[in-house]
Amino acid sequence: MAGAFIEAKDLRKTYHVGKIEVEALRGISFEVRKGEFVSVVGPSGSGKSTLFYLLGGLTRADGGSVVLDGDDLAALSDAARTRMRKCKIGFVFQKFNLLPTLDARSNILIALEISGNGRGDPAYFDRITELLGLTKRLAHRPSELSGGEQQRVALARALINKPAVVLADEPTGNLDSKNSEIVLSMLRRSNQELGQTVLMITHNPEAAKYGDRIIHMRDGQIVNPEEDPQWVGR
Repeated sequence: MAGAFIEAKDLRKTYHVGKIEVEALRGISFEVRKGEFVSVVGPSGSGKSTLFYLLGGLTRADGGSVVLDGDDLAALSDAARTRMRKCKIGFVFQKFNLLPTLDARSNILIALEISGNGRGDPAYFDRITELLGLTKRLAHRPSELSGGEQQRVALARALINKPAVVLADEPTGNLDSKNSEIVLSMLRRSNQELGQTVLMITHNPEAAKYGDRIIHMRDGQIVNPEEDPQWVGR
């Protein structure tokens, strides 16, 4: 694909559990264009989260390659891969991973400190926190926030550096319908208004429809939609 921003070629990953080998990915290949919103769906154990970790440079593949914005992740040193994650990728996890001793504002701004971006863009901070309904909750610590509010803080943290790509792993997995709508709408806005490339892992067919297209996974491989029981009859 011309102009591919993310290119995965023949990705393979095997985990060893005692004497048992578990093939998490069995030769996955696909490409994502710059500015595209792609949803990856599949049941638990299909390899979605393993794919997420490989695309984000959080672990190494046993075979194949990932090229992100021209950088072959396997060819980068650990330090270079860390810099790439700080500068180019915003991560959103199902678990919020907020620091319990910091309030919401500091949990968001700490991403700027880690990346070395100083105070960032205060107007942009105000904009995304307002869109996420967090303006009046910024002085509260995670223990004082609902699960939905914590995930919105985590999303704001992922977006605050204006990353080129947002990787979201089950971002609505622990949320009710109202908070799911807020998070998904914000991901869509960041994609459309900021031109960010978004790749979202989800088991939820309704959430997946926010993407421009959908990649279906089963048993560590990409399958056709008609092979995905979640999609039969949709």
